[in-house]
Amino acid sequence: MAYFLQFLSLFLIALALLISPACSLTCTSQIFTIKNTRFTNCNDLPALKAYLHWTYDPTAKPDPTLSIAFIAPPPKPDGWVAWALNPTGSGMVGSQSLVAFRESNGSMVVKTYNISSYGSIAESKILYNVLNKRAEYSDGMMRIFATLAVPGNAVDVNQVWQVGGTMKDGVPENHDFSPENLSSKGTLELASKGEHQNGNSTVSGRERANDSGESELELYGVFILFVISVLGF
Repeated sequence: MAYFLQFLSLFLIALALLISPACSLTCTSQIFTIKNTRFTNCNDLPALKAYLHWTYDPTAKPDPTLSIAFIAPPPKPDGWVAWALNPTGSGMVGSQSLVAFRESNGSMVVKTYNISSYGSIAESKILYNVLNKRAEYSDGMMRIFATLAVPGNAVDVNQVWQVGGTMKDGVPENHDFSPENLSSKGTLELASKGEHQNGNSTVSGRERANDSGESELELYGVFILFVISVLGF
Protein backbone atom coordinates (compact mmCIF):
# COMPACT_ATOMS: atom_id res chain seq x y z
CA MET A 1 0.00 0.00 0.00
CA ALA A 2 2.82 2.41 0.87
CA TYR A 3 4.42 1.62 -2.50
CA PHE A 4 1.18 2.42 -4.28
CA LEU A 5 0.64 5.67 -2.37
CA GLN A 6 4.17 6.79 -3.21
CA PHE A 7 3.60 6.35 -6.92
CA LEU A 8 0.12 7.90 -6.68
CA SER A 9 1.69 11.00 -5.13
CA LEU A 10 4.28 11.15 -7.92
CA PHE A 11 1.51 10.85 -10.49
CA LEU A 12 -0.50 13.71 -9.01
CA ILE A 13 2.58 15.94 -8.88
CA ALA A 14 3.39 15.19 -12.50
CA LEU A 15 -0.21 15.80 -13.49
CA ALA A 16 -0.15 19.24 -11.86
CA LEU A 17 3.13 20.15 -13.53
CA LEU A 18 1.83 19.16 -16.95
CA ILE A 19 -1.24 21.40 -16.80
CA SER A 20 -0.37 24.50 -18.82
CA PRO A 21 -1.86 28.00 -18.49
CA ALA A 22 -3.38 27.64 -21.96
CA CYS A 23 -5.41 24.63 -20.88
CA SER A 24 -6.59 26.34 -17.71
CA LEU A 25 -7.98 29.35 -19.55
CA THR A 26 -11.76 29.51 -19.19
CA CYS A 27 -12.07 31.75 -22.25
CA THR A 28 -10.95 28.98 -24.62
CA SER A 29 -14.24 27.13 -24.04
CA GLN A 30 -16.50 30.12 -24.69
CA ILE A 31 -18.70 29.93 -27.79
CA PHE A 32 -20.27 32.87 -29.63
CA THR A 33 -23.84 32.95 -30.93
CA ILE A 34 -22.89 34.13 -34.42
CA LYS A 35 -21.33 31.32 -36.42
CA ASN A 36 -17.66 31.58 -37.41
CA THR A 37 -16.92 34.34 -34.88
CA ARG A 38 -13.28 33.66 -34.10
CA PHE A 39 -10.42 35.49 -32.44
CA THR A 40 -6.70 34.81 -32.45
CA ASN A 41 -6.23 35.14 -28.67
CA CYS A 42 -8.18 35.22 -25.46
CA ASN A 43 -7.42 36.15 -21.86
CA ASP A 44 -9.10 35.47 -18.54
CA LEU A 45 -8.83 38.98 -17.15
CA PRO A 46 -7.70 39.17 -13.51
CA ALA A 47 -10.65 41.13 -12.12
CA LEU A 48 -14.46 41.32 -12.28
CA LYS A 49 -14.83 37.80 -13.79
CA ALA A 50 -14.17 39.30 -17.21
CA TYR A 51 -12.73 37.89 -20.42
CA LEU A 52 -11.22 39.35 -23.56
CA HIS A 53 -11.04 37.70 -26.97
CA TRP A 54 -9.00 39.64 -29.50
CA THR A 55 -7.27 39.71 -32.86
CA TYR A 56 -4.72 42.31 -33.92
CA ASP A 57 -4.16 42.78 -37.65
CA PRO A 58 -1.08 44.93 -38.31
CA THR A 59 -1.51 44.52 -42.09
CA ALA A 60 -4.98 46.12 -42.27
CA LYS A 61 -5.25 49.29 -44.35
CA PRO A 62 -5.25 52.21 -43.90
CA ASP A 63 -4.53 51.45 -40.21
CA PRO A 64 -3.97 48.27 -38.19
CA THR A 65 -7.12 46.97 -36.53
CA LEU A 66 -7.94 45.44 -33.17
CA SER A 67 -11.07 43.27 -33.05
CA ILE A 68 -12.35 42.36 -29.60
CA ALA A 69 -15.05 40.54 -27.72
CA PHE A 70 -15.23 41.68 -24.11
CA ILE A 71 -17.35 39.54 -21.78
CA ALA A 72 -18.31 40.33 -18.18
CA PRO A 73 -21.26 39.93 -15.80
CA PRO A 74 -22.89 43.23 -14.77
CA PRO A 75 -23.77 43.44 -11.06
CA LYS A 76 -27.45 43.69 -12.09
CA PRO A 77 -29.26 42.79 -15.34
CA ASP A 78 -29.95 46.49 -15.96
CA GLY A 79 -26.35 47.46 -15.30
CA TRP A 80 -23.50 48.04 -17.72
CA VAL A 81 -20.08 46.74 -18.71
CA ALA A 82 -17.21 48.66 -20.29
CA TRP A 83 -13.91 48.01 -22.01
CA ALA A 84 -11.44 50.70 -23.04
CA LEU A 85 -8.04 51.56 -24.39
CA ASN A 86 -6.14 54.34 -22.67
CA PRO A 87 -3.45 55.92 -24.86
CA THR A 88 -2.30 58.38 -22.18
CA GLY A 89 -2.30 56.43 -18.91
CA SER A 90 -3.12 53.20 -17.14
CA GLY A 91 -6.28 54.23 -15.27
CA MET A 92 -9.79 55.43 -16.02
CA VAL A 93 -9.01 59.06 -16.91
CA GLY A 94 -8.07 59.17 -20.57
CA SER A 95 -9.89 55.92 -21.36
CA GLN A 96 -11.48 55.63 -24.78
CA SER A 97 -14.39 53.50 -23.70
CA LEU A 98 -16.95 51.15 -25.21
CA VAL A 99 -19.89 50.77 -22.83
CA ALA A 100 -22.67 48.21 -23.28
CA PHE A 101 -26.05 48.35 -21.57
CA ARG A 102 -29.72 47.60 -22.08
CA GLU A 103 -31.87 50.43 -23.47
CA SER A 104 -35.38 51.14 -22.22
CA ASN A 105 -36.86 49.02 -25.03
CA GLY A 106 -34.79 46.03 -23.89
CA SER A 107 -32.30 46.01 -26.76
CA MET A 108 -28.56 45.98 -26.14
CA VAL A 109 -26.44 48.88 -27.32
CA VAL A 110 -22.77 49.91 -27.32
CA LYS A 111 -21.90 53.59 -26.93
CA THR A 112 -18.55 55.38 -26.87
CA TYR A 113 -17.25 57.64 -24.11
CA ASN A 114 -14.07 59.67 -23.84
CA ILE A 115 -13.46 59.58 -20.09
CA SER A 116 -11.72 62.90 -19.40
CA SER A 117 -12.42 63.15 -15.65
CA TYR A 118 -13.86 61.34 -12.66
CA GLY A 119 -17.08 63.33 -12.93
CA SER A 120 -20.22 62.63 -14.93
CA ILE A 121 -19.83 61.25 -18.43
CA ALA A 122 -21.59 61.86 -21.72
CA GLU A 123 -21.64 59.94 -24.97
CA SER A 124 -18.93 61.21 -27.28
CA LYS A 125 -16.54 60.22 -30.04
CA ILE A 126 -13.32 58.53 -29.02
CA LEU A 127 -9.80 58.84 -30.37
CA TYR A 128 -10.00 55.49 -32.15
CA ASN A 129 -12.08 54.99 -35.27
CA VAL A 130 -14.74 52.41 -34.36
CA LEU A 131 -15.34 50.35 -37.49
CA ASN A 132 -18.16 48.28 -36.01
CA LYS A 133 -19.72 47.57 -32.63
CA ARG A 134 -22.58 45.60 -31.13
CA ALA A 135 -23.61 44.06 -27.81
CA GLU A 136 -25.34 40.94 -26.51
CA TYR A 137 -26.75 39.82 -23.17
CA SER A 138 -27.46 36.23 -22.14
CA ASP A 139 -26.89 33.90 -19.20
CA GLY A 140 -26.01 36.84 -16.96
CA MET A 141 -23.15 38.00 -19.21
CA MET A 142 -22.88 41.12 -21.35
CA ARG A 143 -20.69 40.98 -24.44
CA ILE A 144 -19.15 43.82 -26.40
CA PHE A 145 -18.02 43.12 -29.96
CA ALA A 146 -16.05 45.83 -31.75
CA THR A 147 -13.30 46.53 -34.23
CA LEU A 148 -11.08 49.57 -33.72
CA ALA A 149 -8.52 51.17 -36.00
CA VAL A 150 -5.27 51.43 -34.03
CA PRO A 151 -2.93 53.82 -35.90
CA GLY A 152 0.83 53.38 -35.69
CA ASN A 153 2.98 50.40 -34.92
CA ALA A 154 1.68 49.62 -31.46
CA VAL A 155 3.61 47.07 -29.42
CA ASP A 156 1.23 47.09 -26.48
CA VAL A 157 -1.70 49.18 -25.26
CA ASN A 158 -3.19 50.01 -21.88
CA GLN A 159 -6.59 48.45 -21.35
CA VAL A 160 -9.19 49.19 -18.70
CA TRP A 161 -12.46 47.39 -18.03
CA GLN A 162 -15.31 48.00 -15.62
CA VAL A 163 -18.84 47.00 -14.61
CA GLY A 164 -21.64 48.93 -12.95
CA GLY A 165 -25.04 48.11 -11.54
CA THR A 166 -27.20 51.07 -12.48
CA MET A 167 -28.17 53.40 -15.31
CA LYS A 168 -29.90 56.77 -15.00
CA ASP A 169 -31.61 58.46 -17.93
CA GLY A 170 -29.62 56.30 -20.32
CA VAL A 171 -26.26 57.16 -18.73
CA PRO A 172 -24.05 54.69 -16.78
CA GLU A 173 -23.80 55.60 -13.11
CA ASN A 174 -20.72 55.20 -10.92
CA HIS A 175 -19.31 51.73 -10.38
CA ASP A 176 -18.32 50.29 -7.01
CA PHE A 177 -14.88 51.09 -5.61
CA SER A 178 -14.03 47.62 -4.37
CA PRO A 179 -10.46 46.30 -4.79
CA GLU A 180 -11.59 44.38 -7.88
CA ASN A 181 -13.08 47.47 -9.49
CA LEU A 182 -9.95 49.48 -8.77
CA SER A 183 -7.61 46.81 -10.16
CA SER A 184 -9.43 46.22 -13.45
CA LYS A 185 -6.66 47.42 -15.75
CA GLY A 186 -3.58 46.06 -17.46
CA THR A 187 -1.49 45.90 -20.61
CA LEU A 188 -2.59 44.19 -23.79
CA GLU A 189 0.46 43.05 -25.77
CA LEU A 190 -0.14 43.30 -29.50
CA ALA A 191 3.18 42.77 -31.28
CA SER A 192 4.31 39.69 -29.37
CA LYS A 193 0.97 37.95 -28.84
CA GLY A 194 -1.37 39.43 -31.42
CA GLU A 195 -0.86 36.67 -33.96
CA HIS A 196 0.59 33.20 -33.97
CA GLN A 197 1.46 31.88 -37.41
CA ASN A 198 1.59 28.18 -38.26
CA GLY A 199 2.69 27.92 -41.88
CA ASN A 200 0.28 30.13 -43.83
CA SER A 201 -2.61 29.95 -41.41
CA THR A 202 -3.43 31.80 -38.22
CA VAL A 203 -3.90 29.54 -35.22
CA SER A 204 -6.48 30.67 -32.68
CA GLY A 205 -5.96 30.70 -28.92
CA ARG A 206 -8.50 27.90 -28.61
CA GLU A 207 -6.70 25.78 -31.21
CA ARG A 208 -3.36 26.34 -29.49
CA ALA A 209 -4.91 25.24 -26.21
CA ASN A 210 -6.35 22.15 -27.86
CA ASP A 211 -3.00 21.27 -29.44
CA SER A 212 -1.31 21.71 -26.07
CA GLY A 213 -4.00 19.65 -24.39
CA GLU A 214 -3.57 16.79 -26.84
CA SER A 215 0.18 16.73 -26.20
CA GLU A 216 -0.37 16.73 -22.46
CA LEU A 217 -2.90 13.90 -22.70
CA GLU A 218 -0.28 11.87 -24.52
CA LEU A 219 2.16 12.56 -21.68
CA TYR A 220 -0.49 11.53 -19.13
CA GLY A 221 -0.95 8.27 -21.00
CA VAL A 222 2.77 7.56 -21.01
CA PHE A 223 3.01 8.25 -17.30
CA ILE A 224 0.01 6.04 -16.48
CA LEU A 225 1.52 3.19 -18.47
CA PHE A 226 4.77 3.66 -16.56
CA VAL A 227 2.97 3.47 -13.19
CA ILE A 228 1.04 0.39 -14.29
CA SER A 229 4.21 -1.35 -15.44
CA VAL A 230 6.02 -0.58 -12.20
CA LEU A 231 3.15 -1.69 -9.97
CA GLY A 232 2.60 -4.82 -12.06
CA PHE A 233 -1.12 -4.20 -12.77
